[in-house]
Amino acid sequence: MTSADRSQTRPRRPSALLIGAALLLVLLVLAGCGSRQPSSYVYNWSIFWDSLLRPSPRIINGLMLTVTIAVISQIIGVILGIIGALGRLAKFRPARYLANVYVWIFRGTPLLVQIMFLYYGLLVTRIYGWPDFTVMGITLGSAIQAGIFALGVNEGAYMTEIVRAGILSVDPGQLEAARSLGMTYPLAMRRIVLPQAARVIVPPLGNEFNNMLKTTSLLFIVAVPELFVTFTQLNGSGSASFHPFELFLACACWFLLLTTIWSIIQAFIERRVGRGFGGERPPGIFDRLFGVRMGRLFNPVPRVSGGR
Repeated sequence: MTSADRSQTRPRRPSALLIGAALLLVLLVLAGCGSRQPSSYVYNWSIFWDSLLRPSPRIINGLMLTVTIAVISQIIGVILGIIGALGRLAKFRPARYLANVYVWIFRGTPLLVQIMFLYYGLLVTRIYGWPDFTVMGITLGSAIQAGIFALGVNEGAYMTEIVRAGILSVDPGQLEAARSLGMTYPLAMRRIVLPQAARVIVPPLGNEFNNMLKTTSLLFIVAVPELFVTFTQLNGSGSASFHPFELFLACACWFLLLTTIWSIIQAFIERRVGRGFGGERPPGIFDRLFGVRMGRLFNPVPRVSGGR
């Protein structure tokens, strides 16, 4: 058998071996971190279970605020991403330069710095005071407004590159055919190009929203009472004070629940968007959560090399 034939039938290593190795590594790390001296910390597991099974109104409000901030910020990011992508692809030089500068600034500076600048910087210099306003009976404070704006503008810079890659993945002949039929450029983008680009845009968009749910915890720097700040306040005062292990473990479980629910929704959306297209089947729910396809876990498929 020649080397070319051997490369044609190279079997894929079972993913179960990788999972077992990762679990063994975790066990070794936990065993190595064990202390020989007994800890004086007194665990109170009722705090952990109560935070999960019987959450207080403060935890529920923090949870709802986290989801609300993430959704609004992501919507702002998607809108800015579409505008930025069209700007980067535009033939009009000022629009292209403006979009490039926008992406350069907000991808090149830390998000925490942007939050501090947009809230405290604009507030102290009185450039913009972030006045409170009420929407449907809900009052949004200045810190919440600044946090949503900072997260949305930062997300827009990353969504610009994602949307641009999706548009470039569509055959240019599609746009030319639409223009030849008398469609304007915005109409052709809205009805022809963007629907086809959605198949490429949706998977990274879902990952960006997954990250957005966790990034809301950075708003602790401006005292937005989201989920992380709520557990920090519970750890600082009250009957559950100074129980950081139980409280922040519960906080991590709540974030894990949010991202898990979204991963299930994302898998469903990807299957719907990918319907009718050729190629590999979109990842399912188990694939999205654990990165392993059930059919290949114990029955690996031989890898066949293509090309020349």
